[in-house]
Amino acid sequence: MSGFGDMLKEWRGLRRMSQLDLALSAQVSARHLSFLETGRARASRDMALRLAQELQMPLAARNQLLHAAGFSPAFGGGPLSDADRAPLAQAVDWMLERHAPFPAIAIDHHWVLKAMNPPAAALLASAQLQLGDSLIDAFCTNEALRGALVNLEEVEALTLMRLRSELAHLGKAPVLQQAVQRLQRRVAAHSRPVSEEMPAVIPTHYRFNGLDLKLFSTLTQFTSTGDLAMSELRLEMMFPADSETKQALLALFTPVD
Repeated sequence: MSGFGDMLKEWRGLRRMSQLDLALSAQVSARHLSFLETGRARASRDMALRLAQELQMPLAARNQLLHAAGFSPAFGGGPLSDADRAPLAQAVDWMLERHAPFPAIAIDHHWVLKAMNPPAAALLASAQLQLGDSLIDAFCTNEALRGALVNLEEVEALTLMRLRSELAHLGKAPVLQQAVQRLQRRVAAHSRPVSEEMPAVIPTHYRFNGLDLKLFSTLTQFTSTGDLAMSELRLEMMFPADSETKQALLALFTPVD
């Protein structure tokens, strides 16, 4: 485990903030912040939490920073009771169910499938994907999934950009770091240049079992909860990118009265 000062400096670097930037944002003197990083001063619990907040550290990283400062975790210290977790779980179920007939999934910060609605389950079944599977592993090694992606090279490049962005947010994440390395090798082998800017819409063109679907995704995350597990959960809602895809999904997954 890194020391408090080392962790603080590392996260400040990830956020591209100078000591003065962070000091002004956290309303502390730059001199005191320098002393915290060098170990000449010891952070209080409130100070550690304030600095973590200003650095927009994920909850797990905030716990690590507290531990390095000699304090107990502030987030996810114990399992939530069923009553406390119920509204959060119901919110996830509600959003996934209401998104039908369009696909929607819930994944954790390692891209492991945690939940999905029936349209998503039906589409992913063609690649034999189910709850508990890693979408990163599937995307890199599942030939059924890769073969169904018409614009595979474009999706690989865009996924690499997304993983790099998530890695910058999470800090050290070995699973994502390994995925970035694998995708970097694939993208480097592409014959055409790839833009370094994330487009407004990320299209994914699937073709399998007689279906031709063009989808783009939006992400939702529980950033206002103090529960560690829920804060790492993301909902990926897929939408049709053209009228043909919309009509195909409506025909397949709209219940008949």
